[in-house]
Amino acid sequence: MRKLTELEFDNTYAGLPGEFYQRVNPTPVKNPRLVSFNSDAASLIGLDPSEALTEEFKRYFSGHELLPGADPIAMYYTGHQFGVYNPDIGDGRAILLGEVRGPGGQRWDLHLKGAGRTAYSRVFDGRAVLRSTIREYLCSEAMHALGIPTTRALCVIGSDERVERETAETGAMMVRMAEKHVRCGSFEAFYYTERPGSLETLADYVIEHHYPELEQDKDKYLALLSEVVDRTARLIAMWQAAGFVHGVMNTDNMSVTGLTIDYGPYGFMEEYDPGYTPNHSDSLGRYSYESQLGIAYWNLGKLAQALSPLVPREDSIEAVESFRTLYSQYYLESSGAKLGLESVREGDTGLIKRLMTVMRDERLDFTNFFRQLGAFGHKGEEIDGSPEMTEWLGQYLRRLGEEKSGSAERRDRMNSVNPKYVLRNYLAERAIRKAVDKDDYTEITRLHKLLKNPYDEMPEYEEYARPAPEGERNLVVSCSS
Repeated sequence: MRKLTELEFDNTYAGLPGEFYQRVNPTPVKNPRLVSFNSDAASLIGLDPSEALTEEFKRYFSGHELLPGADPIAMYYTGHQFGVYNPDIGDGRAILLGEVRGPGGQRWDLHLKGAGRTAYSRVFDGRAVLRSTIREYLCSEAMHALGIPTTRALCVIGSDERVERETAETGAMMVRMAEKHVRCGSFEAFYYTERPGSLETLADYVIEHHYPELEQDKDKYLALLSEVVDRTARLIAMWQAAGFVHGVMNTDNMSVTGLTIDYGPYGFMEEYDPGYTPNHSDSLGRYSYESQLGIAYWNLGKLAQALSPLVPREDSIEAVESFRTLYSQYYLESSGAKLGLESVREGDTGLIKRLMTVMRDERLDFTNFFRQLGAFGHKGEEIDGSPEMTEWLGQYLRRLGEEKSGSAERRDRMNSVNPKYVLRNYLAERAIRKAVDKDDYTEITRLHKLLKNPYDEMPEYEEYARPAPEGERNLVVSCSS
């Protein structure tokens, strides 16, 4: 394992032309202190966990010192925000410290969020608050444990910095990790400013470092678009199957490597509600649960438009149009697994849709219902419900009977894909309140440990599997961080 000063940097993005970024150092925060450290993420870059106990660790990841070999930059991108193109975005509060090679040779971005003003900050202060960094830290690791592609989080650093949002809040920094932070909006930036050479340079970079198998393809840019379409279809299917709502699916928040990035006003559904949106500023529900499929398709259309100097229009239309078919197949597979089916067939779509209708009408808890369904029929376990639910359960039993799998086998399969625990917004909020109001980080540690094992039965954590109490249900959160 390595010390901090022994990390192996290989800063390929900083080697691109200067129009791709601004070179800028982080602005330090006052009196940095470690809020939480993720040893699992540290292992990806071969970092010795004991390094987190040192004063140097806090200084390196709070802007006070630069790691040897780091080459900090703010990445340039633009994007469509709530459907409107914004030419003035970029890394306004995050700085890419550099790219570190892990023990297996894989390259990881170390992205410092809340690092201060950059050329892309506009009128804003470039800071993050403790509230938002805790939410991203916990959720990115929870999503990873659920098997959903995501950025990772190395640590949260608190401070005495005061940051003005709706009220004065505690400033903080978080180190986010990913193979790369290239977004759909990264391509839009060069398309809308009519720089086709830079667009091609970016596409070649992404292919070289993330899709090297496409380099010999005679239509490699079309192949790149097709790969992004496929990965996005798979990602959205996973979100829907988990009941996860991102909250701000702007094109600058969509990764071209198929990762969940930029955790802002996200939420895991409690009661099943297709119109659920956790973003208090999204009054029209543009980014609701039921809208995520359509928005992903729309975003991919904008990516195809940005790549139009490199990909013929007819080919790009065909690539984007494949999205819905791909999504339907991935979602059917994910939903079939949630129902404990050994294999799925076309007719299962109706069974799934009927269940969603009943769950909506009866406002059933999304996570808990699927977990409970795993035990249904095993040793006489029953599910109480309306006549509609009883009818559906009968159809479900008949479908299971066609496969002749044992109830214990089915339960085990279902328990391996239907989590017992998810990061309900009220749980995150309780951890935040302890941290912000009392400088008590124990609930962050407890949640982090729990969410690493979302499928396990842990009696000592049973209360964390319950729906939110009245008054804490369906919390909506702010975009501001």
